Amino acid sequence: MKKVIIATQNLGKAKDFEALLRPFGYEVLTLRDVAEDVDVEETGTTFEENAILKAETIANMLNTTVIADDSGLEIDALGGEPGVYSARYAGGEKSDSANIDKVLAKLEGIPEEKRTARFRCVLAIASPGKETKTFHGTCEGYILEERFGENGFGYDPIFWVPTEGRTMAEMKPHEKAAISHRGNALRKLQISLSKILDTDE
Repeated sequence: MKKVIIATQNLGKAKDFEALLRPFGYEVLTLRDVAEDVDVEETGTTFEENAILKAETIANMLNTTVIADDSGLEIDALGGEPGVYSARYAGGEKSDSANIDKVLAKLEGIPEEKRTARFRCVLAIASPGKETKTFHGTCEGYILEERFGENGFGYDPIFWVPTEGRTMAEMKPHEKAAISHRGNALRKLQISLSKILDTDE
């Protein structure tokens, strides 16, 4: 099985990538497996800038091909917040529960039809000495007034997907992978991924 390194310490993202890549014969390794103490500071102002920064930094550090993801939630009624600050929306410590609480508080009183939102993902694949490529994916939905479901991570329990009739947290990993922002971006990356990884070996 071919190995691919994902530049993340986030176990939730690792599970997402596992569900997406394992069917294609890839074993997913994260920074927890190969460089546990490394955490790249996300200084970019867009998802794309952060994804490229993470991918190129780790690729050059480990001298191998690396995929990095930067993704988050954009809520229309909040002018696109939390956006690139999705993981730390409620403060310095990453807390999914606190982040959800902050979103729900800010949206209090906003009617259902105005609670439109999307998950956005940018994947960057970088190799030392090669041009970094990026791939984009989105998933449209609505923000509910309370949590539903135990699966997933981040904002999944309050993100309602109309085409599925449930929240992302109510989906099994393979169901989420079929419609998610990360899944949509990764499907665009797949052709390039096999070419890049094959030339690496």
